[in-house]
Amino acid sequence: MTEAEVDTRIRALIEPFNKKGVEIKDSTTFQNDLEFDSLTVMDFVAEIEDEFDIIISMNQQAEIENYGQLVSAVHKLQANS
Repeated sequence: MTEAEVDTRIRALIEPFNKKGVEIKDSTTFQNDLEFDSLTVMDFVAEIEDEFDIIISMNQQAEIENYGQLVSAVHKLQANS
């Protein structure tokens, strides 16, 4: 799966969590722009893990601050699985 395909699938998954209708760009942050709280992050990560059949470790989650980093991380994990 290409990074563009990963991006498309994650965009579909993020829609229900994007309560304020923020435009999703690579630089969009989860904490500041989307205002995700810790519970929302956990739910969103669970959706991604289910969709791509991957595990995103807590250490990896802590390093992912924006949308572009998430797409890259998921793409790498998915390619390695």
